[in-house]
Amino acid sequence: MSIPTSPQTPIRHDSADVGDAVDSKSDTVSDGKAHKTIAFIAEVRKDEPLVTKRELWSYYLYYNGDNGSGPYSYTQTLFQNIATAAGYDPVSGPGSSCLADTASGQCVLPWMGSTKSVSSIVLVANGVSFAIMTALFTSISSAGDYGTFGRWLLFVVTAICWASQYACMSLTSPDRWKLAMVLYIIGYVTYGATLIFYAAVFPRLARNTPRTRKLQYELGESMEKNRISNISLAQSNIGWVVMFALNLALLTAPKTANDPKVQNYTVVMDNSYWVLLGVWWFIFQLPRPGPPLPKGEHYLTVGWKQVWAALKTYKQLPYTFVYLVAFFLLADGFNTTATLIAICQNEKFHFSFLEQTYLGLTAGIASIFSTFGFWYIQRYWKISTKKMFSINIIVTTLFPLWGMIGIWTDKFGFHNAWEFWAYSVILGLFQLPYFSYSQTMMAELSPPGFDNMFFGLFGLSNRASSLIGPNVIQAIIDKTNNTWQGFPFLFALCMSASLVIWFGVDVTKGRRDAVRWAVAQRGG
Repeated sequence: MSIPTSPQTPIRHDSADVGDAVDSKSDTVSDGKAHKTIAFIAEVRKDEPLVTKRELWSYYLYYNGDNGSGPYSYTQTLFQNIATAAGYDPVSGPGSSCLADTASGQCVLPWMGSTKSVSSIVLVANGVSFAIMTALFTSISSAGDYGTFGRWLLFVVTAICWASQYACMSLTSPDRWKLAMVLYIIGYVTYGATLIFYAAVFPRLARNTPRTRKLQYELGESMEKNRISNISLAQSNIGWVVMFALNLALLTAPKTANDPKVQNYTVVMDNSYWVLLGVWWFIFQLPRPGPPLPKGEHYLTVGWKQVWAALKTYKQLPYTFVYLVAFFLLADGFNTTATLIAICQNEKFHFSFLEQTYLGLTAGIASIFSTFGFWYIQRYWKISTKKMFSINIIVTTLFPLWGMIGIWTDKFGFHNAWEFWAYSVILGLFQLPYFSYSQTMMAELSPPGFDNMFFGLFGLSNRASSLIGPNVIQAIIDKTNNTWQGFPFLFALCMSASLVIWFGVDVTKGRRDAVRWAVAQRGG
């Protein structure tokens, strides 16, 4: 599909300026003169406004507020807690309590004419959420590349997420577990959408910072993308720590600690923090509209057409699509592993918001140090994005591997409190930078000017990937009545995806393929 806008052009550099940014074995084009090469990089459009400090910091502050403490963390615990309170022990029969001292540890709820365990229902809710995100990202994410639609898209999904979090004040009794499930799905879907549509903005910001305007070469633009991505993640982690510290004060204060609505107050306070910090991005964001929507197209259908057009040209973007497919499997394994560990953790700590807050603070503090530490190491030694990402991938595969041990013994494998503390520390030190480097990898491999379309596909691979994991795992749990039986499948999923990314993705060649693809699409 040809899109009417100005074409991109290759930019010439002296080899001394390019340095190790240009691999002599990759697709560079000689201009016939000594010591000169043409390196294909993202064009900086001169008609786009330069990024200001106020705009950039409002971008960072949005992510500081959008740290996930509410829709990603506490809301699931609230939902699982209410569902458990509404369920009964299948060993003792209907009318029994899952929270009784004599309970067997199993808990079921009526479900479509039969019964289903609460753990499986939580996984079903996640599976439904990911299915909705799949439709959402495929249908409208590409439309964000046209005009100002992307700007309004982020605003709308953010507003819906805010509304769903405030609505959690109504979740005050076990008989509202179905409403809790609906609000959890709405919050989780829109929260995931905010992460994707927010991330789709940063490649364009990185191309228009004063630093990039001065550097104008591949390594410089790549490092600027990593800088903004890492600072954004650090801001999110700082927001996470601030919110969990405030939550700790709320959960331990004499006037609120024993209030039956303290969990609801916690979700509302987290959401209010996000509103306070996130609204400034919508005020200070400078206009950088895309080309107008082609005649005869509609915002709700152009996404499907663009995705289909991109898929038909996959041979021109081999590394981009290999990464998308591999990351689909990796994110499926990681997201479902995180959910499964959260279920084990909630059962271990009896759905305690206080324990969850302590664990969250631990992970958040560790992640702040690791984010800046990883960025310092990468900047000092000029390490590529892929190598930094690979370190995080290795740790990703260890979590389900450790959980597998819990199948055969209750001494290890997420059965003990200390294991969840260790998990929180390792999660913060190694795996939270995973989010930063995974989206930077996508930014490196995305055709410039088509950021929303490819970040929409990335959203399918990331937030909406878990169409396989939750459905397989909940079937395993239903059959075995053992939550830990799901970990072997997740380990195999993570390991196979990691091998593909390690050996099948060449970021340097993929980045240049992406620029050429963008030029061809624009008729340049």
